[in-house]
Amino acid sequence: QVQLVESGGGLVQPGGSLRLSCLASGFTFSSYGMSWYRSAPGKERELVASITSAGGRINYADSVKGRFTISTDNAKNSVFLQMNNLKPEDTAVYYCNATGVSGGRWMNYWGQGTQVTVSS
Repeated sequence: QVQLVESGGGLVQPGGSLRLSCLASGFTFSSYGMSWYRSAPGKERELVASITSAGGRINYADSVKGRFTISTDNAKNSVFLQMNNLKPEDTAVYYCNATGVSGGRWMNYWGQGTQVTVSS
């Protein structure tokens, strides 16, 4: 059974930091591209950061460049999102996503999300 379990969200003041974690199971983690998305009220789900399975390509949304860092630990089947200098507009539910090919089929998995609230 595939599972993506996010953790690390919470309430933080503007300028603060949080580190989100996503623990994956049920698939070959090292063969999948991993991403973080976020969804804020009244807005479409937005791609925040992504990393290819080999870690050779990393992309960030313009709104988070220089503040957020995505990384993976294949030994721990985990992907992380370090978020620094957080702003109120970063408030959203953050979702972990895994995409890859299994058995010749394109697979796309989602976690349940973790709430990040940036407020004074």
